[in-house]
Amino acid sequence: MEPHPELYQALFQARKQTDSLFDLIDPAALYARPIPERHRLIFYLGHLEAFDWNLLGGALDLPAFDTGFDRLFSFGIDPDSGDLPTDQPADWPAADAVRHYNARVRGALDAALAHVPDELMHVAVEHRLMHAETFAYILHHLPFEQKLPPVFSMLSSVSSGLAPQIRMVEIPGGPATLGRKHGQGFGWDNEFDQHQVDVPAFAIAEHKVTNGDYLEFVQAGAAAPHFWTCRAIRSEAEWCHRGMFEDIPLPLDWPVYVTYEQAQAYARWKGKSLPTEAQFHRAAYDGDHASFASGNVDFRGWDPEPVTASPPNRFGVSQLVGNGWEWTATRFGPFAGFQPFSFYPGYSANFFDGRHYVLKGGSPRTARCLLRPSFRNWFRPAYPYIYATFRLLEN
Repeated sequence: MEPHPELYQALFQARKQTDSLFDLIDPAALYARPIPERHRLIFYLGHLEAFDWNLLGGALDLPAFDTGFDRLFSFGIDPDSGDLPTDQPADWPAADAVRHYNARVRGALDAALAHVPDELMHVAVEHRLMHAETFAYILHHLPFEQKLPPVFSMLSSVSSGLAPQIRMVEIPGGPATLGRKHGQGFGWDNEFDQHQVDVPAFAIAEHKVTNGDYLEFVQAGAAAPHFWTCRAIRSEAEWCHRGMFEDIPLPLDWPVYVTYEQAQAYARWKGKSLPTEAQFHRAAYDGDHASFASGNVDFRGWDPEPVTASPPNRFGVSQLVGNGWEWTATRFGPFAGFQPFSFYPGYSANFFDGRHYVLKGGSPRTARCLLRPSFRNWFRPAYPYIYATFRLLEN
């Protein structure tokens, strides 16, 4: 069956999104490794096309033309800090060779897209859009002088004020619907099957924890978050937020980006906890979630905005969707009846190891199609580089 025309357009638009990220990089930096736990940037230049080729080209039984690149760029890595990659720039091919490979892949696939099943087209589109966010946070850690900011980045336009007071909102007990029904649209294997969880009443913070909130914790002796840097401003040492293209004097009313371990430590310090995945769903998706999603999603900006910038949902809770992924206390694992994709068996199952935690919501660099309630993100608890924040909960 020929894919729906909108899937063609979605793939082409996703390519534009990822291509634009490579336009930000000084060519001399393509062999840099901004994050020690991740591949060098050159890997990502080849990975997206290699993934599409291995997935779609394999389904179409297209003849291979570079099996070496097909393997070299096939999979990323998820090491912990004790098992870092040791490859050198000389171990990677020339950038021009990778671009030539990419062009051949796109040409061969585009000539045969009419024969690709819808499900595989969705996988190709969403995989690329997830990497549009992954690659953005990797670039976030590339030195400023190795990036070429786009004209529309508006570096000097920073909205900030005082952090709002922490206020807890009562959420009545009731069912939380998790997951996705088979036959009702695309979802990744870990999203199935839909089920309900009975959630007792609890109270959750109206806003995400802010830089201003977390600053008190740092002043009490906690380590500063990875996205904070200390700079001399007006002859004094001041905390800054590490933006994509410049350091920004710490915006107190922006959500703080932290690891799961830091979020847990702060919650304990305040005598509270993190919500479970089911509690997050109960607070966030009781009704039309799209109507109260933060506007800071879908590649609108590079950095956060104030936690007060969006109206609350009907419970009185703001920005559960958008402006930063939110850590939950739930370890990433399968729902009952989980079945791995036959064409991508390791997508979820390789991470059902008890060492990754579920994140919900979305960030400024999360594509709109990934904001669906059933979508689940996950990372290691000490991983500091992602656009992840949190909010407090009282049982």
